[in-house]
Amino acid sequence: MKMYVNGQQKTAREGMSLKELLTREGYDPQRVAVEKNGKIVQKGSFDSETLSESDRIEIVCFVGGG
Repeated sequence: MKMYVNGQQKTAREGMSLKELLTREGYDPQRVAVEKNGKIVQKGSFDSETLSESDRIEIVCFVGGG
């Protein structure tokens, strides 16, 4: 299936969890905020939130500095 991650078209299997996608794309699920189709997804839901055709995922990473 096709979907969009940060504006780029990606492919994923139907029913893949958001956590699986984050891991596959190289993100640490504990250090990101995620929006799916315009709605924020709570970290506790990353395992149960499944992906569907044409979903639009926006991922924001937290970066420390000083």
